[in-house]
Amino acid sequence: QILCVKLCGNLKYNQSHLYSTVVPPDEITVNYRHGLPLITLTLPSRQERCQFVVKPMLSTVGSFLQDLQNEDRGVKTAAVLTADGHEIPASTLMEILLMNDFKLVINKITYDVQCPKKEKRSMEHTTEMENVKSLVHRLFTALHLEEFQKKREHHLLEKIDHLKGQLQPLEQIKAGIEARSEAKASGLLWAGLALLSVQGGTLAWLTWWVYSWDIMEPVTYFITFANSMVFFAYFIVTRQDYTYSAVKSRQFLHFFHKKSQQQHFDVVQYNKLKEDLAE
Repeated sequence: QILCVKLCGNLKYNQSHLYSTVVPPDEITVNYRHGLPLITLTLPSRQERCQFVVKPMLSTVGSFLQDLQNEDRGVKTAAVLTADGHEIPASTLMEILLMNDFKLVINKITYDVQCPKKEKRSMEHTTEMENVKSLVHRLFTALHLEEFQKKREHHLLEKIDHLKGQLQPLEQIKAGIEARSEAKASGLLWAGLALLSVQGGTLAWLTWWVYSWDIMEPVTYFITFANSMVFFAYFIVTRQDYTYSAVKSRQFLHFFHKKSQQQHFDVVQYNKLKEDLAE
């Protein structure tokens, strides 16, 4: 922003706070007040002296010229040139412009502007300013950290309560589905044990009561080979070793997802809520 200061005696607000003073020469001057550059010039249409307070690190040449035209509609054209006549881009910061003398062209009238040289800050002064800035930052952090932590804690507790409220009905449905899935998976294992028991008992009955071992030996060989083919087929289909724990876990998940669809239990939403609560 550029603060435009009128020197008419009456306080007025246009784009900025205006105050009056008297600068009689009809020329453009650059002075420093409270560490900020003060560009004083005569408005062409009203013939009034006006001061523009510039913030060097924020203002650009383009914004300065735009504020100049907004202040005086009589300014049809405005440009900034270097001392040797080259035009300065509108994106140039005012801090860079005010390092050297320049020319200001208003309505095809060229004004030579001489910029006062600012004294370079000593290393001690620069170090002192940096220490002050660091101290202010630490004080601000110390004064506001506890308040920020309390606000953050209150916000997180509210979010946790909200997530727990959403999870409570889902947890009840999930517990029922898990119980039924666990029962089905365990029942499947017991069924496998019963099948193997029946198979072993049948082979023993055929060996000792109906036929002899000479007849039943090739039968038991082919039955054992068939069981091995079943286990190998399981590995090809599932890409998992045939272990009882892996089979039970796989069947449990199968029953769980099937039952979840029947009861419209959204597994994706449940997992998302659990991840948010853990975070």
